[in-house]
Amino acid sequence: MIFETHVTHIGPEAEMFRQEKMLILFGNDAPETLADYCYNIQLSPSTDEIIAGMEFFFDDQSYKITAVGDVVKKNLDDLGHITLRFDGSETAELPGTLYVEDKELPTITIGTKIMIK
Repeated sequence: MIFETHVTHIGPEAEMFRQEKMLILFGNDAPETLADYCYNIQLSPSTDEIIAGMEFFFDDQSYKITAVGDVVKKNLDDLGHITLRFDGSETAELPGTLYVEDKELPTITIGTKIMIK
């Protein structure tokens, strides 16, 4: 396990990006301009590099990581902020985005456990 946290709050517009197969995670200190669009998480540093081939979990729902943007680890550790794209891309087009396999997006509620292994 290299990362573990949980969802503490869900912004009223967080579901808006599901149609685009995207979710935005941000620590509890999300800027006011972004807070409505985020799933807030408890800030928790990762313990190792995040690389393609690892698994990203929402509770028991698992997604294979297919590509990792250059600043994903730094942003996740410092801000709790990354964008997740569920499109299976094997090339990271955006530096703060973590790409996972293209399958149905997870059900997320307050308390949902998020892990990377």
